[in-house]
Amino acid sequence: MLALEQTRDGLILPVKAHAGARRNGVTGTHDGALKVAVSQAPEKGKANSAIAKVLADALGLNKSQVELLSGQTSAHKRFVIRGMVLEELEARIATILGELETDAK
Repeated sequence: MLALEQTRDGLILPVKAHAGARRNGVTGTHDGALKVAVSQAPEKGKANSAIAKVLADALGLNKSQVELLSGQTSAHKRFVIRGMVLEELEARIATILGELETDAK
């Protein structure tokens, strides 16, 4: 289960980042965080921008609704998701993870 937090600024989504991967996408969960892989190298914020784009695309959001809050140089990051209620975010993530399980079969 993901450790999502509701704040007045939006929803906090913990992310376990994997930069330098073969493909971009959500790959599962790990220790309360959503695992996101990007092909960008972790230099000069390129991977962080790519992760924000992957999250926005996967969740059906505008890129402006997804912002890195902490973990700029760490694999463990926290993103703020704006313009969405907790239940909706949980449902969208459950759909993404469900599709991953279906693809794995």
